[in-house]
Amino acid sequence: MAQIISIVNQKGGVGKTTTAVNIAAYLAAFGKTVLLVDLDPQANATSAFNIDHRALGQGIYEVLLGQTTAGRVTLDTRLKGLRLLPATAALAGAAIELVELPRREYRLADALLEARESYDFVLIDCPPSLGLLTVNGLVASDQVLIPVQAEYFALEGLGQLVETVMLVRDNLKPNLDVLGAVITMFDKRNSLSEAVMRDLYEFFPNRIFRTVVPRNVRLAEAPSHGKTILEYDSGSSGARAYERLSRELLGFEV
Repeated sequence: MAQIISIVNQKGGVGKTTTAVNIAAYLAAFGKTVLLVDLDPQANATSAFNIDHRALGQGIYEVLLGQTTAGRVTLDTRLKGLRLLPATAALAGAAIELVELPRREYRLADALLEARESYDFVLIDCPPSLGLLTVNGLVASDQVLIPVQAEYFALEGLGQLVETVMLVRDNLKPNLDVLGAVITMFDKRNSLSEAVMRDLYEFFPNRIFRTVVPRNVRLAEAPSHGKTILEYDSGSSGARAYERLSRELLGFEV
């Protein structure tokens, strides 16, 4: 049975998609079978694999509406063991169309039932909001991973996110758990980053990954080349961080 993890933060620009894409790449490199679900209408996780979401006929939108199955629209990537359930431009309207559908909060969970039997991990890149798409991602998941940027406003809205997770757990998915938070875009030269880290440890005691992802130019460049950091520059500090984070997620020594 696959372990399904949603990567969530309603604040944009915190490295959410970067985290989802690169953890998926390293888990596959470690020999795991991985499905990455792009649930964000911006389709950045799809573009990260050099796939033009505008040219796709179908994707996760049609799956959520019951027009096709996840297996029929899942794509191979260049990385062995890693497949992608892509987003298309149509996904932007899904939140409205889902409102009237039966089991609207369970559409993704129902669609991924088959995937649970076919992969070791399913990673869901959720949109930067707490709307119906994100709720679908949470309900479909076993655990939640929260990327948090090391900056002044990083903790703003974090309480609302945790409250949403708890509401989903209380009303829709009783076994949903917070896997942890990972600090991204960390600049050790900035004393503010250290302060944010201290605050985060108070907010999530015992739920902070030891690995800290640094602010790294190579990480920022990789998506523009349609590559993961593993493919683009595996020797960079950003690549080493995501390798350690993936090992930590698997329970390996880091």
